[in-house]
Amino acid sequence: MNSKQTRREFLKKATMCAGAAAGSQFFSAPYIMADKAPNSKLGMAVIGCGGQGIGNHVPVAARERLVALVDVDELNIAKAVDKAKKIAPQIKTSSIKTFTDYRKMFDKMAREIDAIFIATPNHHHALPALTAMRLGKHVYVEKPMAYNVHEARTMAECARQNKVATQMGNQGHSGEGYRRLCEYIWAGAIGKVTEVYCWSNRANGGVGPRPPILPVPEKLHWDEWIGPAPFRDYHKDLHPHEWHGWHDFGNGSLGNLGCHVMDGAFWALKLEHPTSIEVELMLGGSDERFPVGTRIRWDFPARGEMPPVKIYWYDGKRDLSDHEGEEKSPDIYSVSKAVASRPPLVEELEKKYNRNFGGNGTIYVGDKGYMYTGCYGEGTRIVPEEKHQEFPIPEKIIPRIKGSHQDNFLNACRGGEPACANFDYSARFTEVILLGSLAMIAGERKKIEWDGPNMKCTNIPEINNFLKREGRKGWGI
Repeated sequence: MNSKQTRREFLKKATMCAGAAAGSQFFSAPYIMADKAPNSKLGMAVIGCGGQGIGNHVPVAARERLVALVDVDELNIAKAVDKAKKIAPQIKTSSIKTFTDYRKMFDKMAREIDAIFIATPNHHHALPALTAMRLGKHVYVEKPMAYNVHEARTMAECARQNKVATQMGNQGHSGEGYRRLCEYIWAGAIGKVTEVYCWSNRANGGVGPRPPILPVPEKLHWDEWIGPAPFRDYHKDLHPHEWHGWHDFGNGSLGNLGCHVMDGAFWALKLEHPTSIEVELMLGGSDERFPVGTRIRWDFPARGEMPPVKIYWYDGKRDLSDHEGEEKSPDIYSVSKAVASRPPLVEELEKKYNRNFGGNGTIYVGDKGYMYTGCYGEGTRIVPEEKHQEFPIPEKIIPRIKGSHQDNFLNACRGGEPACANFDYSARFTEVILLGSLAMIAGERKKIEWDGPNMKCTNIPEINNFLKREGRKGWGI
């Protein structure tokens, strides 16, 4: 049977499976793939065996029943197999099937898979996740869970219809820090919060034109790397990590770190749709590249007893020293001192209270004081420390997670409580992050007026073209 016939049969089966799963919700039926017994091993596939995949997901999958590895770089696959063997020496590596194209993996061995970890570039998050969920597989996907807003909403709806366990890889959401933040904020520790300042020292972007075309490295499958995105020839600053800074593949520094740093604000302040988003200042960037420094503002309306709040995001460097050799613009350098990776308020508080808040974190401004959290929610404290010691320790009203973020997901796969960062939560949160990326594409001082329920920008119609993207032939969702 040729590959075209195989793909047709696969899509037919996937559609039947999705329909059956969608219908099952009306009869309280279990997952299409029957839940595993608590102590049984799950058949796991890891899609994306780069730094995050081999560092965090391959070890977890190897302790279960690792059945498949996928990566467009054959060198990464070899490293992942070696890592699995070190973690679980009893594994027969010959039993782990390897692929450079996840579509072929689903074609050939969907029945052997119970759950997948996805640790690919952002533009490859939605397609394997949706394919898996339509087949009744459980899905863990790295942050942000989708490349664009339409994908995020589609993934959340697909998870609901197919009743599968899901999780986004914002590890701090399983930790103690953000739970403590919520409990302090809800107990009135700093009063009503009206401003939040988030920052990161990442600079995932650039200036100047696309670099020259280069030969594709040996063992890198370039067409599969491009996947759903518009095709381009290979050049530097893409694989394995720099893709974050290009519009076609990533979502800038905000997409890289925002789902960690901003998680506390979204959760503790019970945020939903913003009414507007605006890039107040931007350093670098181009028609194809995200900037290397930004200041972005989201405006959120009142939520119950919580007042309207402004959320600020700062990222990047104070200058372009990390981008020497690229085409330089005098206009970019003239504002470089004005775009810092940390808000002025942070430095003021550091000097006043002799603190060091680090390169990634958040300050919450209430009418009764300040709170701080680190990148993943660690170090949650009222500022200054004396105020923290004076405030009565609030009751722990949010359930705590046992084990790791991945353990929380695997427990859900086995029929336990839904994972804490499941797609119902993470799609709404991811959308906020992606709207910041859209604001960067719109440009500096071009406020996006946002109609969340109807998923559209009401004042700049052309920005709606970036809410959804048709994948290349054979790669559509």
